[in-house]
Parts: sequence; C-alpha cells; structure tokens
Amino acid sequence: MVTLYLIAGLAVILPVAAGPLLAYGPGRRFARSAAAGRIRAATGGLVAALGRPGAAVTVVLAWSAAVVAVFWPIGELAHALEHVVDWPVLHWVAPRRSPGFEDFNWLYTALGDRYPLKWVTVAGALVFAVLWRRRFWIPLVAIPAQFVLEQYVQAIIAGMVDRGHPPTGLGTYPSGGIARIVMVFGTLALFAALTWRFTTRIKVALGTGVLVLATYEGYSRVYVQKHWLTDVISGLMFGPALFAGFALSVCVLAGVTRKASPRALEPAA
Repeated sequence: MVTLYLIAGLAVILPVAAGPLLAYGPGRRFARSAAAGRIRAATGGLVAALGRPGAAVTVVLAWSAAVVAVFWPIGELAHALEHVVDWPVLHWVAPRRSPGFEDFNWLYTALGDRYPLKWVTVAGALVFAVLWRRRFWIPLVAIPAQFVLEQYVQAIIAGMVDRGHPPTGLGTYPSGGIARIVMVFGTLALFAALTWRFTTRIKVALGTGVLVLATYEGYSRVYVQKHWLTDVISGLMFGPALFAGFALSVCVLAGVTRKASPRALEPAA
C-alpha cells in the first residue's frame, strides 16, 4: 500500500522535473536543428502550394498516418509482453489498494473520459473563438478537430492491434484517456500561447502542467485497473506524438509558420 502511495507521488514529481528538462534540453536543441529547419521549409512550401487550410490538413493527415505506422508494431510488442508485464502488475496492485485512495483515483481517472472532455472542448472552442475575433473560425474548427482526431486515430490503432483489455476494465491500447488529456489540454494551452504573449517560462509551465495531468491519469488507470500497464506506457508516448503533429498543423493554419517565398520554391540550378 505504501509503495503505491510512493509511486503516486512520483507520477507527479517526475513530470514536474521532466517538463522543464525536456523543454530547455532536447526541445531547445531540436528547435535550432537542421531537421526543424527542413520542417519549416516543407510546411512553407505546402502553404505556398495549397494555402494555409490545405497545408494544415495535409500535415495533420500525414503525421497521423506516421503515428499509426509507428504505434502498430509497438502495440504488437505490448501484446507480446502481456503475460510478462501486465498480468504480474495487475495481480500486484489488486491486493494493495485502499478504499479511500481508490475512490480518489476513480474520481480523477474520469477526467480522461470522453464525456467531460467534450464539454471542456466545446467551452474552449467558444472562449477562444470570441478572443480571436475576426479569425474566430480557427479555434472554432481546430479545437473540436483535436477531439475527433484522437478518437479515430486511437480507434484505428486499437483495431489493428486488437489486444483486448484487462478483465477488470475495458481499456484498450493505447490509453485513450491519457491521449485525450494531452490533446484537449495541450490544444487549449497552445491556443493560450498563441493568444497571449507568454514568456518562455510560462509556456514551459503550461506544457509541464499538461504532462502532470497525463502522467497521473496513467497512474490512476493502472490503480483502478482499467488498463494494462503497457497500454498506459504506450498512451504516454502516443498522446504527445499525435499532439506534436496537430500542433504543427494549427501553427500552419494560424500563420505562425512562414510562407515560402516563390524564389525558394524554384528548382536549384
């Protein structure tokens, strides 16, 4: 029982520490890398050729296809590890749960369910539509789109892997609850950053907050035994991976990325 409390604490402390480290370390290096420059050039070319809406749709569809291609074999690996990892964890957690803490985790894990996040999505879309005034249609379209995107991409991967669920719950691979939290709250944080001029520290704090919500959601899903452990680990990778492409498409649509100049699109001599 005490060990489960310690793990719960780590599920909060580790993402609080990891968020800034990732942002100021690998995140900053990637933003300055040649790969990031090539992505900016590619999206600029798409904008020049297709316009911002067409480029945004192309980016999100291509990225989603890549996410499916990556997480399909990861799902097969998770399925192969079910008897080695998932069943031992399930049997270890079951007798160590306490009634009061279990009630709290049942309450928290509902945060990742579709029903409450639908209302968060609708409210966020309406609020940012008002704030964006003449460009109201961008948050009004983009914020609900993340909800639909996560649902269908996750359903495609779950259908391809078809690994079933633990006998104590109906959670599938990868954890949709974690991915929904990342997508919904990550999108709201993104639009907040695009609406107001936040400092880097505030942006990092917003991203870290989303990471904490998602990580503890993963812990709660294992604690109440709605998901296999490998579903949760995969969800913690799947959610940010899908969000990265969606965030890029939103930046393309909102005009954060630069349009390539006609000269840059000319073939090299």
